[in-house]
Amino acid sequence: MRLSPLDRTDLNAEQQEVLEAIEKGPRGTNNPGIGMIGPFGCWVRAPKVGYSIQALGEAIRFRGSLPENIKEVAICAVGAYYRSKFEFAAHRRLAKLAGVNEKALDQMVAGEEPDLAGDELLAFTIASQMVNQHSLMDETYWLGVQAFGETGMIELTATIGYYCLISLTLNTFRIPLTDGMQDPFPEDSG
Repeated sequence: MRLSPLDRTDLNAEQQEVLEAIEKGPRGTNNPGIGMIGPFGCWVRAPKVGYSIQALGEAIRFRGSLPENIKEVAICAVGAYYRSKFEFAAHRRLAKLAGVNEKALDQMVAGEEPDLAGDELLAFTIASQMVNQHSLMDETYWLGVQAFGETGMIELTATIGYYCLISLTLNTFRIPLTDGMQDPFPEDSG
């Protein structure tokens, strides 16, 4: 990890506010200590932007209208694209809980077209086009609107963009996996 060690007892008032927002919000339910791991430890260190970033993530994850499997396919597609170890490992578990096929997740890690169907395949296609082409083909856009509605497409775009930010943050600061996480990209150093 590239960041200097930071103990929760050393936080200033602004940092403590970010930590409390994370740990007292929906992410903290059944996850004691989550506020100092993964990307959250970064946001705590930079409270002026960290508070807003964690609030956006909370809205995307817990307040949107998209089904969990659709969000998790898109998130895992982004994590696989960036080869973000922490991101993919954390959301692989959530994707499986949302019913996403484990074989498809393995295929994402391998850089292969995943064995998905219907709206899950569409979510993967949308995320893949956004990260690879930096936009969407017209046909893909209209299929997305038909499947998820205009509001759903806005939420899906926000989800993909937010997890690009998360993946880049995790990779830049080399945030380590936590105990119990399996490294999806063991061949990648750093």
